[in-house]
Amino acid sequence: MGGCVSTSSRSTCSSRSNGETVSPSCFCGQKRTRRTFSDHVVGLQHLPSIPSRIFMNGKSRTSCIFTQQGRKGINQDAMIVWEDFISEDVIFCGVFDGHGPHGHLVARKVRDALPVKLLSFLHSCQSRQNGSNTTCFKGNLKRSDAGDSEKDCSPEDKLISTWRETFLKSYKAMDKELRSHPNLDCFCSGSTAVTLVKQGSNLFMGYIGDSRAIMGSKDSNDSLVAVQLTVDLKPDLPREAERIKRCKGRVFALQDEPEVPRVWLPFDDAPGLAMARAFGDFCLKEYGVISIPEFSHRILTERDQFIVLASDGVWDVLSNEEVVEIVSMAPTRSSAARILVDSAAREWKLKYPTSKMDDCAVVCLFLDGKMDAESDYDEQNFSSATLQSNHSGNAIESDDGQKSEPSLQRNFTVRSSEENDTYGRLPIEVEGNEEAVAAEDQNWSGLEGVTRVNSIVQLPRFSDERPNPETL
Repeated sequence: MGGCVSTSSRSTCSSRSNGETVSPSCFCGQKRTRRTFSDHVVGLQHLPSIPSRIFMNGKSRTSCIFTQQGRKGINQDAMIVWEDFISEDVIFCGVFDGHGPHGHLVARKVRDALPVKLLSFLHSCQSRQNGSNTTCFKGNLKRSDAGDSEKDCSPEDKLISTWRETFLKSYKAMDKELRSHPNLDCFCSGSTAVTLVKQGSNLFMGYIGDSRAIMGSKDSNDSLVAVQLTVDLKPDLPREAERIKRCKGRVFALQDEPEVPRVWLPFDDAPGLAMARAFGDFCLKEYGVISIPEFSHRILTERDQFIVLASDGVWDVLSNEEVVEIVSMAPTRSSAARILVDSAAREWKLKYPTSKMDDCAVVCLFLDGKMDAESDYDEQNFSSATLQSNHSGNAIESDDGQKSEPSLQRNFTVRSSEENDTYGRLPIEVEGNEEAVAAEDQNWSGLEGVTRVNSIVQLPRFSDERPNPETL
């Protein structure tokens, strides 16, 4: 959609003769040392010209990204890193894994539109707080000198609340846009999303589906360990299953893949969605599948080294610890994402030699803000931010559905149970009007679990005698 949003201050802005719009202040009222694109009116038509936004194989100042098409058809994964997202110290990252006949288009639409919606709702929140003596948009959390504001709510709480509201509203608006999109059929197609905003030492995350984020961090012995940042939101998580069943949806696994729970319509053995939350998939939205994201906040420390976001094509065959080790051992930081995808491809051949490899997409964000010398980057033969590697599988992207649709037939392979290592459990935080998390959720073994390969089994076949959710 072509709607534009502004992230500049409501105060009067001066314009230069060359057309640049210069905002006199940033979100917290301080001068910026560098003008960012967020000072301008941002619309989807402007995205290709943003120099600090990369979405094809390459690197940025702080990250590298890489995607490779699997052997099941068109690459349905998408990824993005957007530096200078609000100001110099704010970075947006995301990985999106599409599924269904139009999943590749859904993933790209979310990749492009969701960050713009975050900017829009963030600006709306900031506008409401203009007169409240708050420092909620500073890069680092710092106590305000204004004692009156602390009586009501600390700056830390205000910042977290602001981002929570921003993520929730953005995800809701994104799903609403997909439902009404005139050229994109999302009835049986959808996408996961794992997104983060790094703002100074603060990490804010919103996610749905089963794409995952982990962090490589040093423990007390200076050994690098894996810290899982997200929960794979699968249908067999107790809270997810309860919601789906309460909405008359069904959750069960097929006989030939007993460890892959799926969501089914109440009146048809379709579509068999292997996740509990997703963008799109409107045939199941009346039956318990939702697009409300899980939200989390974390304060980063100097022990935290890097963050990896990846689609399930990576997690199907590699554990959290293996991913951390591969990234840390990469000869250059700019090659880390590509080497991780190459490692996943080799594991697919070893573990599932008769199966078709899934698409893989990886974002590696290095938290110290440093990358390799440009010469190291060139040696890896990567593309720049505006070029795309031959591995991506999509030479030209279009959101208008002009490409041929991929086949829905997919191999049914699952991850072997012996690889399901035990990790520290993450408490699941309830958003919206959902019930409190039951105690069993917090100890649920679904952090890694068995990762699906097929997102859906088959399209539903509606008849005149059966209710059609499309008309609800």
